[in-house]
Amino acid sequence: MTYLKKVLNNLMVDIFNDILTIEETALKKGAFSDLSVKEMHTIEAIGMYQPRTMTEVAQDLKITVGTLTTAINRLVKKGYVERNRIEDDRRIVQVQLTKKGKLAYRIHEKFHTDMINAMIDGLKEEEEDILVKALSQLSKFLKDKYHLNQ
Repeated sequence: MTYLKKVLNNLMVDIFNDILTIEETALKKGAFSDLSVKEMHTIEAIGMYQPRTMTEVAQDLKITVGTLTTAINRLVKKGYVERNRIEDDRRIVQVQLTKKGKLAYRIHEKFHTDMINAMIDGLKEEEEDILVKALSQLSKFLKDKYHLNQ
């Protein structure tokens, strides 16, 4: 393995592990210590503004509606999410964040915003373009190789 590839591999592994550790630690020690990282990502998938159907959220998370139902039940019990049935079609269930859920969303979003700002701080526009191209190529490889587009 060339020096460049070794350095990039180490950076990717370190960054991935650091992000997971930071998210877990922030949740355990923060105001939202009752949330797991998966639950936080479910809150993120529900989004801030519009109610979403269970099917839409499950598709975004690449999980079944049944698996999502279990997660939503926990989040409703904890006060982060509310669930409503559509009057016109009682089979359709929509979920949306409560005030508490929106606060958790905003704090998690700030972590991501700070992380991205730190990554691009001081980069020239040309360097930003290169970074976007490299990350896009990596994302495409992972989706194609591991069938994540389905």
